[in-house]
Amino acid sequence: MDLKQLKAIVAVAEVGSVTRAAECLHLVQPAVTRQIRNLERELGIPLFERTSQGMRPTEAGGIMVDRARRALNELERARAEVQPTPGVVSGIVTVGLLESTSDLLAEPLVTAVARNHPTVELRLMTAYSGHLQQWLDAGDLDLTLLYNLDSTPSFNARPLVRERLWAVAPPSTGLRADHPVSFAEVAKHPLIMPAPGHALRSLIDAEAIRAEADLSVAVQTNSMRVQKQLVLAEHGWTILPGSGVAESVARGSVSAAPISEPDVWRSIVLVAPRFVRTPPAVEVVAGELARQAVSAVDQGRWLSAEFGTANRSFGVTPDQGGCTDDQ
Repeated sequence: MDLKQLKAIVAVAEVGSVTRAAECLHLVQPAVTRQIRNLERELGIPLFERTSQGMRPTEAGGIMVDRARRALNELERARAEVQPTPGVVSGIVTVGLLESTSDLLAEPLVTAVARNHPTVELRLMTAYSGHLQQWLDAGDLDLTLLYNLDSTPSFNARPLVRERLWAVAPPSTGLRADHPVSFAEVAKHPLIMPAPGHALRSLIDAEAIRAEADLSVAVQTNSMRVQKQLVLAEHGWTILPGSGVAESVARGSVSAAPISEPDVWRSIVLVAPRFVRTPPAVEVVAGELARQAVSAVDQGRWLSAEFGTANRSFGVTPDQGGCTDDQ
């Protein structure tokens, strides 16, 4: 088994064709076919089904492709780490951002890393908390934002900020940031909700029980963008964290107000594997991410958010966040 074989099976799985894979790998088609057959012969099992629609991985092939992709990614990261300029932090860092925080943090994080650590290659993944945690479990993320998660034997979770949940309604409703709306009032309206299984949905359902409120769910979706689109089209209200509505409120595309009676909060934590060597590149990106969160809160761009304690663990304090245009 060698790298050429691993690259071949990954390429074929991704494009579904030996011919197209050969083009991607800058090889002739017989060479790619030979690499796959040699690997199948070595393993003693077919890795692909040859169909009229192209090449499709078998069950065993899917396992090999997944493992091969991880191995190639790790080798790519190792190459970046062991060939740095002396005194310069280099490497590849894959960061998970909660979908609700991506508008607030993605661009400032990319800008800060490019400016302060230009030899670090940043890869951003956005999703709901449940998906991000699965990707972290699988080793696909170096660090990620999650919420309402404590440290575990496998993960180190550092509190970053906590933010309030907001009721989000069409602009004509006239919700205002300085006039909180009760959970009971929100429950009177048809709701566009995150799909069951998402951590935000679990939090909302738990608070509905606490408030003794029956929710009228009109639509369920796994996309925050779709939630806001449906609110704008007046299909109902929704409930989102402050970070997810700040930009929409500023544009006037929705109206929003913090939820009260009871107040509903979620804690954002920065999570990394506990028993894996942390490369310097991951450390510096974690620090930059913490600084951007501090800056967003300090400058009032992160609606109804309060500081956590992870900022100090990364050498960042609220007084430092947002004090200059460089942060």
